[in-house]
Amino acid sequence: MNTNQDIIRNSCAISTNTLECLELLNNDEREFMESKTVEVFYQKGEVLTKQGAFASHVMILREGLVKTYIEGISDNLILQIFSPVNIIGLSTLFEGNAIFHHSTQAYIDTKVSLIEINSFKQLISKNPAFATKIVSLLAEQSIITNGRFYCLTKKQTYGRLADVILCLANRIYKMQKFPLQLTRKEFAELSGMSIESIARILTKFKADGLLEITSDYVEILDLEKLSMISLRG
Repeated sequence: MNTNQDIIRNSCAISTNTLECLELLNNDEREFMESKTVEVFYQKGEVLTKQGAFASHVMILREGLVKTYIEGISDNLILQIFSPVNIIGLSTLFEGNAIFHHSTQAYIDTKVSLIEINSFKQLISKNPAFATKIVSLLAEQSIITNGRFYCLTKKQTYGRLADVILCLANRIYKMQKFPLQLTRKEFAELSGMSIESIARILTKFKADGLLEITSDYVEILDLEKLSMISLRG
């Protein structure tokens, strides 16, 4: 049984359902939102939002896979990975803000709905149930980010990679066998390790019967043991 400390240490315990949020809008509000929305396709590797750029919209991720990250001088810090359907850019909504405080990039070909930010704020101000759900989404995203910081600063290399794999399985793809859409370099970036360390630990996990890895997919074979490695760090 997972304890409260287990939940804090493993951000995959959080699961967001953005569709529940959108369902709280009435017909008029949905029509209003659609009138202020455009659909945009981004190719793999394209930047959706740029840290420091003017925040003109929030995004609903319809298809694809993206990462949000803080840009550094020599390296980037990944905050979260988002899969459909999720709202991206909620952190831009606080009063007086005018810019994106992180960048967003597509891991694979991606489709998003761009919603004009002031119109989105109007929906929040007029619909209390919608506003409450938005606060809940922000809280969940904050917990996920806190979990990543714990993983990167407190866990050893085996625990960090186990945590990343579990997050991909449990929160992103929602299945124990999922497509291998990230490169070794991207796994390294997520877990704060070198590519060589990623290759070595993945080989070890495979040899120990924890994972099956091919060029097309990753499958968790021993969820209990992998979870224990993640939790113990």
